[in-house]
Amino acid sequence: VHPSAYLDAFEEASKGSGGELGLRVPFGHGGYEQAALSTGLACRAVADVMAGRVRNAYALSRPPGHHCLPDWPNGFCLLANIAVAIEAARSQQPDLKVAVLDWDVHHGNGTEAIYIDDPAVLTLSIHQERNYPLDSGDADTRGVDKSNINIPLPPGAGHATYMQVMERIVQPALERFKPDLIVVACGYDAAAIDPLSRMFATAQTFSAMTAAIKASAAELCDGRLVLVHEGGYSEVYVPFCGHATISTLADSTIEAPDPFEETFAKRQPRGKFAKFLATYVDDLAAFHAP
Repeated sequence: VHPSAYLDAFEEASKGSGGELGLRVPFGHGGYEQAALSTGLACRAVADVMAGRVRNAYALSRPPGHHCLPDWPNGFCLLANIAVAIEAARSQQPDLKVAVLDWDVHHGNGTEAIYIDDPAVLTLSIHQERNYPLDSGDADTRGVDKSNINIPLPPGAGHATYMQVMERIVQPALERFKPDLIVVACGYDAAAIDPLSRMFATAQTFSAMTAAIKASAAELCDGRLVLVHEGGYSEVYVPFCGHATISTLADSTIEAPDPFEETFAKRQPRGKFAKFLATYVDDLAAFHAP
């Protein structure tokens, strides 16, 4: 995934006081080892799921990875965690077909760039339009054999819009592609009160999306599903979103009730804006249909 020149420069700088090799991703002493451990979590999660040691897995990786280009880190991402994990798996199973669903609020530009010409990896990104990066994430960036699906959403989209996207765009695309493994770039920064977005998803949204993708994995690839942690910057709300996701993934009965559920439900899109959002998703679904 990453050329040796980049890895060597990263490791060398990491031996000293660190630095910055790209944009918005400074690192300090030992940063290379920390990033490699984060990538290793994703690799181990994919390996364990592919070997059948676990039904599914959640890699609590930090730093994140979905913005990292092969030789240019950006957006807090120093190594492309998911891509490295996929390539490690494909080294053992070269014909492996993988679908990567990115629901971090920012466009998964690194994953897209790595796999834009690879029809064996389907990349889907649900993101707030023109949030980060400012120059990527357009719906008409399709890749070879239309194996890249961008789903840019307007600010304030909310729970219902995310679920419509899952039903109208994501699940049909997965059914057409028939992956052997599904990997989710699981960011929580689309949540209400996150300082880096304005999308108004809730803990219920992440639980429901997890349930939907888990059902798709059960139907299409014997349940092989890995979630890899990406963004999420509300110290108040990320824990509830994360618990809702992981408890759904693990069929856990341990509850951590969302204290914001009632107030966020009252503030979801309604009226003309809700109708606009539904039409917007219809148009995107038609655009991405075969």
